[in-house]
Amino acid sequence: MAKVKSVYICSQCGYESAKWYGKCPSCGEWNTMNEEIKDVSSKASVPSRSSAYIAPVPIKEISTTDEVRYNTGSKELDRVMGGGIVKGSLVLLGGDPGIGKSTILLQICEHLGRNHRILYVSGEESKRQLKLRAERLNVNSDNLMILTQTDVELIAETIRQDHPDIVMIDSIQTMTLTELSSSPGSVTQVRECTNFLMRVAKALDIPMIIVGHVNKEGSIAGPKVLEHIVDAVLHFEGDKQMSYRILRAVKNRYGSTNEIGVFEMTDRGLVEVDNPSLKLISGRPVNVSGTCIACAMEGSRPILAEIQALATSTGFGNPRRMSTGFDYNRLNLILAVLEKRAGYYFSNTDVYVNVIGGLRLDETAVDLAVAAALISSLKDTVIPVDAIAFGEIGLAGEIRSVSHAQQRVNEAVRLGFKKIIVPKHNQKDIIISDPDIILIPVSNVRQAFEAISE
Repeated sequence: MAKVKSVYICSQCGYESAKWYGKCPSCGEWNTMNEEIKDVSSKASVPSRSSAYIAPVPIKEISTTDEVRYNTGSKELDRVMGGGIVKGSLVLLGGDPGIGKSTILLQICEHLGRNHRILYVSGEESKRQLKLRAERLNVNSDNLMILTQTDVELIAETIRQDHPDIVMIDSIQTMTLTELSSSPGSVTQVRECTNFLMRVAKALDIPMIIVGHVNKEGSIAGPKVLEHIVDAVLHFEGDKQMSYRILRAVKNRYGSTNEIGVFEMTDRGLVEVDNPSLKLISGRPVNVSGTCIACAMEGSRPILAEIQALATSTGFGNPRRMSTGFDYNRLNLILAVLEKRAGYYFSNTDVYVNVIGGLRLDETAVDLAVAAALISSLKDTVIPVDAIAFGEIGLAGEIRSVSHAQQRVNEAVRLGFKKIIVPKHNQKDIIISDPDIILIPVSNVRQAFEAISE
């Protein structure tokens, strides 16, 4: 009979301990130590390989000319992945339930199946369920093979026998290794199953895309080491109650992590949004205070987004502060600067800030647009619909320069904006050929709002 013992493993970092801790000694997270059963049966000792020698290869002799990238048929997905799926890579796709992870994988199978054999492994749905979803998404490729299995050893043997060009695993939390006694989805099972699949992918030079669930904090479920094992980590963002989805690369060994892909969820599945700026600012209210257009850089792509702010008299002792799509701490910093440096007082008002379309803006270049929307709501002054502002706000109330100023201006001009408020230090970097475009350089917050509201 196998000998087993109870161990406690951190769900965040994988730290293993014989006793329970409220706070993980390794990563410092609270309440992450979960009890698991571990098999401690004696195993045959592995012979020593101290005498073995593997000759290292000079880096000049390593060729990269045979690198293969599979085009997925989705320009937005290829952009995020750095040009396509790299042969032999292991990609982790995460996101909230119902956000569209399985949908986008099944959709790209139609294009990939024209020239490549695809093995789609599902541990969550039956073959009939997958067929019904494929019919709804109009996916009917002859090269798409379906396998409903959760044992990774059987899956690996199927891959070795059939040798498909691309493998998709949905999802890693349902996969199991029979030699481990812990339940599916546990830290040990997720880590070891991913390691097992990684070795298969590298040995056979077959790219794999695995779906990962997220926990209540929004990070991918399982130990953090899971993200270190794979070559790329893609993450779907957005409220599933809204139509827009943002795909980001959190980690990418084969491309940039700054690019994003924008999709819209429809009854036909996920549809690419070629012009996200136009989509995000469409339906903007006219002659209403508290709204301003910002321009943020997502990788090499400038994106315009509408920022709405509402400042209203508070009915409580402590005024409320609420932010959606914009960093809450950054909002408090901007409010403090507006009070101290510009003379706009929000101490007795509730403040609400929202980025329209479910987009999350983390770049400091949108500070000026947020401040303009806040002042507009406080003074009930309408900002013209053809005005746009970008710039970083410093603690002294100054407007600091931002990167890619010319690209931001070009995107604003392309979408018909006539009045562009920019940091004064960026003026020398911007060239405008259209005489109808008014470029206004500003050096502080008060000057910026007076210029944009004229």
